[in-house]
Amino acid sequence: MKTLITATFLCLLASTGHSAGVRLFDIPADASGPALQAAVWTPCANVPEPIEVGTTLLRGTENCAVVGKDLPLVVMSHGHGGTRLGHHDLAEKLADSGFVVAAINHPGDTSSDMSRASEPSEFVERPMDIKRLIDYMLDSSPEAGTINAREIGFFGFSRGGYTGLVLAGGVPDFQHADIPCPDELPICKTIREGKLPPQHWIRDGRIKAFVLADPLDAFPTAATVQDISVPIQLWASEYGGDGVLPETTPALSKLLPKRPEYHLVADAAHFAFLAPCTPKQAARIPRLCVDEGGFDRVAFHARFNEDVLRFFQMRLR
Repeated sequence: MKTLITATFLCLLASTGHSAGVRLFDIPADASGPALQAAVWTPCANVPEPIEVGTTLLRGTENCAVVGKDLPLVVMSHGHGGTRLGHHDLAEKLADSGFVVAAINHPGDTSSDMSRASEPSEFVERPMDIKRLIDYMLDSSPEAGTINAREIGFFGFSRGGYTGLVLAGGVPDFQHADIPCPDELPICKTIREGKLPPQHWIRDGRIKAFVLADPLDAFPTAATVQDISVPIQLWASEYGGDGVLPETTPALSKLLPKRPEYHLVADAAHFAFLAPCTPKQAARIPRLCVDEGGFDRVAFHARFNEDVLRFFQMRLR
């Protein structure tokens, strides 16, 4: 079976005339926060090859020369305990189509470091992480000279979707939000007791369009989203999961002042938005990789990636 999967993958690569350039790197620590592990995908003229990073299999060319100029930038924010590679198939699709795509591991809430995943500070710092990523990509990265700073988009999943809503102008209200939160977590006790300290929420007006997949919804009222006016493509799984209730994303779509482009994915649960898994990943983390009820994640992502690409092309190009 493994030989068949590998052979099929290589045949798909051979039939593709271009690829995404892939570069893994660290953004240095600064006064705003610690170092950020990052990845960037860029348009590339080479024939793609399989690239193994841990158990993840990427499709592209390492450190390929960037093709094009004045390219739009899309930044990505992963979910709770996720990684910069969790949506690599979408990143590859966008880069193949002329976008620069950059993603990070959020410090303290990533698979290799969950030290602050349940602390209130994590929800404040996530938007700052993305701001720092954009700053780096525009000012210091090797790709900076190829990026059009007026054409920036955002993709976020789960807590990454929450991150996008803050960056777009949302003001979270955790105390009244409909988010499952067990009493044994210190942050839940703090929220229920109303002891969250006042926070400064980072908004980034450079981002012109947002794609949000099953966002963690800490925005229960119209007042919490009243300042969001940017175009949004909003995706909801039918069954939700990992703190996202099935009813919250549809409710959010009705609260937003500017009606989003809304998609409900029938028969899908929360983790269906993650990239299709390799056999190694499915064996190691079946909770994230194995969809119930015969849901076809590969077929869904073929449609999902095309719809996200279309939205960004329409809003950024």
